[in-house]
Amino acid sequence: MKRFSDNGGFRRGLLAAALAFGALAATEASSRGTPQDHVVTITSMSYGRMPTGLVAGDTVTWVNKDTVAHSATARDHSFDVRLNPGQTKKTVLQKPGTVLVYCIYHPMMRGQLVVAGK
Repeated sequence: MKRFSDNGGFRRGLLAAALAFGALAATEASSRGTPQDHVVTITSMSYGRMPTGLVAGDTVTWVNKDTVAHSATARDHSFDVRLNPGQTKKTVLQKPGTVLVYCIYHPMMRGQLVVAGK
């Protein structure tokens, strides 16, 4: 008995579905209209998970749960949020692009925010 295998077609179908899902997510993020608030928690001398699906106009709330001061400073100088222990502050993402973030007090703390246009 001869077996027919179409793994190539199956893989192409999965790839097409993944691309379609990515395009839909990007379109939804850029056309949602209402700015969203995203939270980044700082603990154990590191930024927590950086949010995805950011759009210009969204707000990032930075929460310092450490016992020392930290900052969320953009390398492109678009924001510089300084937080004492236990403090929470917000910044609005003004423009699209990739924003590299670091802590001025602890330069090994790094992250990045990927911001889509509206």
